[in-house]
Amino acid sequence: MGLRTHNPTTPGVRGRIAPDFSDVTTGNQPLKALTESKNATGGRNHYGRITSRFRGGGHKRRFRRIDFKRDKVGVPAKVATVEYDPNRSARIALLQYADGEKRYILCPVGLNVGDTVLSSREADIKPGNSLPLRFIPLGTTLHNIELKINAGAQIVRSAGGGAQLMAKEGDWGQLRLPSGEVRLIHLDCRATVGQVGNVEHSSVHGGKAGRTRWKGRRPHNRGVTMNPVDHPMGGGEGRSSGGRHPCSPWGQLSKGLKTRENKRTDRMIIKRRGEKS
Repeated sequence: MGLRTHNPTTPGVRGRIAPDFSDVTTGNQPLKALTESKNATGGRNHYGRITSRFRGGGHKRRFRRIDFKRDKVGVPAKVATVEYDPNRSARIALLQYADGEKRYILCPVGLNVGDTVLSSREADIKPGNSLPLRFIPLGTTLHNIELKINAGAQIVRSAGGGAQLMAKEGDWGQLRLPSGEVRLIHLDCRATVGQVGNVEHSSVHGGKAGRTRWKGRRPHNRGVTMNPVDHPMGGGEGRSSGGRHPCSPWGQLSKGLKTRENKRTDRMIIKRRGEKS
């Protein structure tokens, strides 16, 4: 993938940095059998109440079903296309299995049309192949990693993401995640070799507010611009700095407050992100 800039013919394209989609091999619609409808929520739950603020509008999308389990063990598959997915930052690859089935997977760096991938403990260590951590050499870059055995991949799935297998001890392996956290994961959990593609996604710049609206994101106004009835940091004569530590509309501190409550898996975290080693 590459990025392209534009001649500043309008204010909207003056600061725009867009992907050139050179990694996408087809402009056709996705395989219909692997898609399903996706209803817009506008940030509202099933009671109709807003639970995610500043959401709404945006372009209509269809959801692409991605194979996060990679459970077709021992059946080789050939990459048919690399496609754009509006629901995620990564590109997706359409696999044509030897038995005729087709599935989408996340497309890693170095996976091209015509390549063959395999999900097996005997698979080679090359991008797109899926193996249990037990059969992956130390130092390998991985993505699409399971947290529970056979439950499907949950972590390291966004564009440019890659975790490194640091150590193995007993039935557990230590992985350094993109955030810097080092975590224990069972060696029977599956992972896919390679780094997630579309690495330059973080350098994309919309250039105008309208492109953000196309994605379904509405304008986000700060608490200090609101009235006291709407936000703890609102009100005051003229422009104010809030007069208190930054917080949410419900008074919860929004910078540095620890909100993790899952004590059950605390023992799995060897080193937290941001910690000095």
